[in-house]
Amino acid sequence: MDDDTTIDYAAVFQALPGMVALLTPDLVYADVNEEFLRVVGRSREQVMGRHLFDVFPDNPNDPAATGMRNLEASLQRVLATGERDAMALQRYDVESLPGVWEERYWSPVNVPVLGTSGKVELLAHRVEEVTELIRARGGPTGSRARVLEAELYTRARELQELNDRLRQAHAREREVAMALQEAMLPAARQVGHRQAAVRYRPAVGTLNVCGDWYDLVDLVGGNRIGVSVGDVVGHGLEAAGVMGQLRSALSATSRVAEGPAQALDVLGRYAHVVDGAESATAVATFIDCDLHTITYSSAGHPPPALVHSDGRVEFLDRATDTPLDARPDPIPRPQAETTYDEGATLVLYTDGLVERRREDIDTGLARLADSLARHRRAHPEALADAVLLELLPPGGATDDTALVIVRL
Repeated sequence: MDDDTTIDYAAVFQALPGMVALLTPDLVYADVNEEFLRVVGRSREQVMGRHLFDVFPDNPNDPAATGMRNLEASLQRVLATGERDAMALQRYDVESLPGVWEERYWSPVNVPVLGTSGKVELLAHRVEEVTELIRARGGPTGSRARVLEAELYTRARELQELNDRLRQAHAREREVAMALQEAMLPAARQVGHRQAAVRYRPAVGTLNVCGDWYDLVDLVGGNRIGVSVGDVVGHGLEAAGVMGQLRSALSATSRVAEGPAQALDVLGRYAHVVDGAESATAVATFIDCDLHTITYSSAGHPPPALVHSDGRVEFLDRATDTPLDARPDPIPRPQAETTYDEGATLVLYTDGLVERRREDIDTGLARLADSLARHRRAHPEALADAVLLELLPPGGATDDTALVIVRL
């Protein structure tokens, strides 16, 4: 089709293969397509400009008729909420000749048509007749079995439409999640003059975003870097929002704090005023590359692993304290220091890497130490891949996992 071609939408509307009518908010017919007129047996003059229920009243010979009441309730819901409404199967008889009423079954869907102001200006009333479906099954016209079968047909169609909308919503949320992950957990190949590898793996069944985070920063004064990881309880966009706040706060605090304990002190006070930061954990390390020292402090987080050049794995667990917001009145957190030789490797991670249900955490830590020792000479990128391959279950973990590896 040429770009200059003007589409005649009125002609498209009339040519639609399904029954569609446009109603004003007062339920007056604004337009109907040819298929609608054909199926209901009405002329355009009999419909246009008239009220819906003047054209199609309930069957006066059926005291149990509810079609008109149900349809009006659905249309009013659409007007009130601005959202589409798929109705259950309806029996709604139609007067074919004066005084002659035909038993008919319909599957209606009502959709809002919004104006530029965002208000509902029209109602699109789409109807599919299923009378023949019921009759084709044989037996008395109003049999319970055939009504239920037609109802199942209607529900199956509704579920298909709902699944389509859920897939679209999930795709949009996934795009947001991936953008958040990229913005808040950037890839870090090198910090200072040190090679580093970072990995993030969401729990099975979650979006590509969670409450686990990591950070690598160049510290002020001397040849120093800061490496930290943390864990916010929960999954999804809400946990990611809390994670982003805590990560940013610790990143800024680390640049001016005297040590990691002081940085976590400040972060703990901040966590008290952040909704959703309850029970959050973190560990911070300050690495002095000239003195070959690592100063560290942990707020309820699994201990970092220091892989020495001879293959010995040391867990940095001499400065472990409660989670970030555990105390109403925070007190100074503990801090410890260790040394390393050139070529050592520092590994920080979240509990998804080592914790398993019905298993002591020491078993997971031993599994991590064994993997790190065997692959210690690998490049940080290859080491990270090997650790994840060996420690995470083949089908994915039930908890999120963040991993940071720095070659010292």
